[in-house]
Amino acid sequence: MDMAVAVSSPRVFTEHGVAMLSSVLRSETAVRVNIVIVRTFVKLRKLLATPGELVTQIQELAKTVQLHDHQIKAISDVLQRMLTPPPAPAKPIGFHTIPPKKEHNMLSPLNDYFTLESRRQFFASAGFGLGTAALATLTDGIAKADGSKTGEGAALPLTHFPAKCKNIIYLHMVGGPSQLDLFDPKPKMDAMYDKDLPESIRNGQRLTTMTSGQARFPVAPSKYKFAQYGKSGQWLSEMLPWKAKMADDLCIVRSMHTEAINHEPAITFMQTGNQNTGKPCLGSWMSYGLGSLNKNLPTFVVMVAVPSNQEQVQAISARLWQSGYLPGEHAGCSFRAKGDPILFINNPPGVSSNVRRTTLDGLKKLNELNYAAVGDPETHTRIQQYEMAYRMQTSVPDLVDLKKEDTKVLESYGPDVAKPGTFANTALMARKLVEKGVRFVQVYHNNWDHHGNLAGRMPDQCKDVDQPCHALIQDLKRTGLFDSTLVVWGGEFGRTIYSQGGLSKTNYGRDHHPRCFSIWMAGGGIQGGVTYGETDDFSYNITKDPVAVRDFHATVLHLLGLDHEKFAYRYQGLDQKLTGVEKANVIKKLLA
Repeated sequence: MDMAVAVSSPRVFTEHGVAMLSSVLRSETAVRVNIVIVRTFVKLRKLLATPGELVTQIQELAKTVQLHDHQIKAISDVLQRMLTPPPAPAKPIGFHTIPPKKEHNMLSPLNDYFTLESRRQFFASAGFGLGTAALATLTDGIAKADGSKTGEGAALPLTHFPAKCKNIIYLHMVGGPSQLDLFDPKPKMDAMYDKDLPESIRNGQRLTTMTSGQARFPVAPSKYKFAQYGKSGQWLSEMLPWKAKMADDLCIVRSMHTEAINHEPAITFMQTGNQNTGKPCLGSWMSYGLGSLNKNLPTFVVMVAVPSNQEQVQAISARLWQSGYLPGEHAGCSFRAKGDPILFINNPPGVSSNVRRTTLDGLKKLNELNYAAVGDPETHTRIQQYEMAYRMQTSVPDLVDLKKEDTKVLESYGPDVAKPGTFANTALMARKLVEKGVRFVQVYHNNWDHHGNLAGRMPDQCKDVDQPCHALIQDLKRTGLFDSTLVVWGGEFGRTIYSQGGLSKTNYGRDHHPRCFSIWMAGGGIQGGVTYGETDDFSYNITKDPVAVRDFHATVLHLLGLDHEKFAYRYQGLDQKLTGVEKANVIKKLLA
C-alpha cells in the first residue's frame, strides 16, 4: 500500500492499517515495523473514528503471531497512548503548528520531533519513507534488533548495526603537520637534497600563492631520523618517542588526500565533509544521531588548546563546530582555555540557586510564549540551552577539579597538565568528559603551519602533544574506555617535499600539500599496529590505497553503527549526508 495514499485517505489507512502491520509482524524480523506507519498512526490519531477497535484488532493480530502476553500488553499500551485524542488543534503558522498551551516536557525527543516537524516534511517523508525501525524501540525493548541503543534525544532509536564505539576524541592539529617529518619516511630523498622536484612528480599540481612564484622547487629531505617500533614495526620519527611506546595501538593512514589547499576550506572539509561553511560538523552529526549519555553535560564539547610556540597561529572560529541545518542544540559547546570553562557558570554574588532557578523558569515561560507566537525552532533550542546551562552549574566545576585525580595519572600527562588551556590539560579533560558520557570531544591545537623554520617549531609542537597523547591512550585503557572510544589525530592536509623559502640541511619550510597526508587513529574498533596506504618516494602522490575525506567519514560513522548512505537529514528538498553525494567507502581493513 502506498503510504502517500494512506496519508491522504485516512479511511483507506484505517481499513488496511492492520493488514499492513500484520505482514510486517510476520516478516523475518518478527516485530519490525516501518516507522512511517507508526508515525502515520500518530498523525492520524484524531481522524480515526474508533481507536479502541483498532487496538483490539492489534491485540488479536499479536496473538496470531504468538507474541508473549507482556509483549501484547506493551504494544497495546503504546498504541493506546498514541491514539489518545489530543487537545484542541493549534493554530498553524507557516509550515509549523503551534503546540497546545499545556505543561509538557520540552526536552522529550518525541515531543521535539512531532512539534518541530513541518507539514511539508511529514507528507514528504510519508510518501517516500524513511526506512524501518524496530517496534521495540517505541515499546521499551519488546523485540530485539541488530542495532545498538542510542541516548536521550537521539534522532535514531537504534543504530543501523551494532556500534563498535560510542565516543570520539578528535585531536585536530591546525595548520597541517608534515607527514614527511613524522610518519612517512623517505630515505631516498637524502640523495635528492636541493635538487629540483621532477615535473613528472608535480605534474602541474595547483600551488598556493606562497610558492607559486618560486623560481625552483628544491627537494628538502627530513632532517629527522626514523625507526621501527613495536611488534608491528611501525615507522615513527625520533620526535615522537612517546608514540613509539604505543606503536601497536596506532593505526597510521598515510594515504589521506583532500580537495582543499588552503586552511579554512580544508579544515571545514575535514570537519563537515564540505569546503563551504554552513554544514553540520562530525560532532553535530553524532550528537543528532546518537543523542546524549549524560543530561548534565553537552553531547558535543570543543576545546582549543594553546600551543607553547605561537610563531604562526591560524585563525579558527566557531563555524567549525556549528550544527548547520541540524537543530541548534547539536552545535558544539566551547570550553574556554582560561578561567571558568563556561562564562557565568557560577552564580553572581548574592544570587542563590533558588533565585537562579526561579529566573530561568520565568525565562522559559517567556520563551514558550514567543515560540507559540512565532514558531521559530531556535526559540526551542534556547529553552533547552538554558536548562543545560543550569545543570552544568553543578556538573562542570566537579569536572575541572583535578584534586581527585591520581597523582600518577596527572604525572603521566606531563608537567603542563595542571595549566588550563595546555594540550596536556585538554587531553586529560577529554578523558574526563568521555568518562562522564560526553559523546564527542573536539580538541584543536594550533601552529602546525610550517612554511618556514620547521626545525625551530616542530620540536615544540611534538613536545606539546606527544606525551599527553600517550597518557590519554593509557588513561582510556585504565578506565576501561579505550575499546569504546575512538581517538583521531591529524590535520587538514600535508606538507610538500620541496622547500618553501630558504633551504639548508638543518632547517627548511614546507608548503601545503593536499595530495597526501597522514593521520593516526586508535581504540574504538580500530585495528592497532597497522599502517595503511602508500605514497611515492617523494611523499607527493598516493601509490596504493587512497583514502578520501568522505571515506574517512564513512569509516567513522560505521564504527558508530551508522550507515553513511542511510544516515541523512532532509533539508531544502534533499537528503543531506555527512559524506555528500559522491561514492564513499568504509575502509574495512582499518577495522578491528
